[in-house]
Amino acid sequence: MIKILAACGAGVNTSHQIKSALENEMKKRGYQVSVDTTMIKDINQDKLGHYDIFAQIANTDLGFDVTIPVVDAGAILYRVPAMAEPVYQDLENKIKELNGK
Repeated sequence: MIKILAACGAGVNTSHQIKSALENEMKKRGYQVSVDTTMIKDINQDKLGHYDIFAQIANTDLGFDVTIPVVDAGAILYRVPAMAEPVYQDLENKIKELNGK
């Protein structure tokens, strides 16, 4: 199971859309992922340490170096398949790297 953290301003709407999209698409591709959501202000190094991948909605300066793979997931929100596909492919590539494939 790959654990992913998605974050947005309020930790409610946008991050939940990303959560749903990532979980559904990765399931179709045969991967088991679990996506948690949070407010961007609540992210710290300790919290990120519990996840395998960080799905950011926008490139945000968190004030520290992120040491886990990062996927820029904001394009999913446009609901245009051609824009979402590169995000899904990037996530799949990072999952493969984590799994050593």
